[in-house]
Parts: sequence; C-alpha cells; structure tokens
Amino acid sequence: MSAEKLAFEDFEPGRRFPLGPKPVSAEEIVEFAREFDPQPMHLDEAAGRASILGGLAASGWHTSAMLMRMMADSYILHALCEGAPGIDLMEWRKPVLSGDTLQGQSTVLEARPMRSRPGMGIVKFRHEVENQRGELVCLSENSVMIRMRPEIAT
Repeated sequence: MSAEKLAFEDFEPGRRFPLGPKPVSAEEIVEFAREFDPQPMHLDEAAGRASILGGLAASGWHTSAMLMRMMADSYILHALCEGAPGIDLMEWRKPVLSGDTLQGQSTVLEARPMRSRPGMGIVKFRHEVENQRGELVCLSENSVMIRMRPEIAT
C-alpha cells in the first residue's frame, strides 16, 4: 500500500471529485456499438437522426463506460480501491451525441467501515455527468470498497 494513495478516511461525505472533460467522437461511438450494442442509431448518423435520439448517439452502456473511465482517471486509480459490489442507480437522461463533451462530478454520499472486512470501508458515490450545454446526460450511484490506512485499520 502506498501512503500517497487516497484511503477510506479521505472520502468524507460531501467531498467532490471532478469528472472529465471527455470529448465524444463519432468514431468511438461506432467502434463501441459494433462491438457491444450494434443498433442502427449507434452505428449510422442518418439512422441516429431518424431516431428519437436526434443524431449518432452513444449507447447507454457506452455512456456508462465513459463514466467509469472518468471516475478511474479522477480518483479510482489514485485510491486504495478494491472494487465495487454493484450499481444502485444508472439513468441515461439525455442522448450523448457525437461531438459532445462530457464532464461532471462524483460526490461522496456516505462512508462506513465494513464489519465483515476489518481495514476496509464502503464509500457510496453519486455521479452526475453533463454535456457541454450543461444538460444532465447520466446520473448514477454506486458503492466502492476502499482500504483504510494501516494505523486506522487495527
């Protein structure tokens, strides 16, 4: 364990971590869709415009993957994270279109020590991602297991 990494004790309720910015290109939308969600509105600009999404749109699953990358870059890779038990909430509020730039924040909602794993805590986050127009495109909540500092863990 590195003393330089964020530990459970650093994740106090109310603390915010910035997400992004993350530009979204048509090429990456199509590449993700070909592999994981090959629906027409994710593969073709004309099909996207003809759909209720209004243009070439990232799959919701692609939006979730981009959120994960922004979280990793912001704090996950800089912390003593041990994974997550699941996702409590994932809402795709507006389409993410090619040319959008995503940014947002992760806010610590609560943090509690784990009874079943001494030396570790559960931190619950709320993630809000907006496009360049300030429109909420994704709202998510999940918990992450994070190690405590050794002197606290005993």
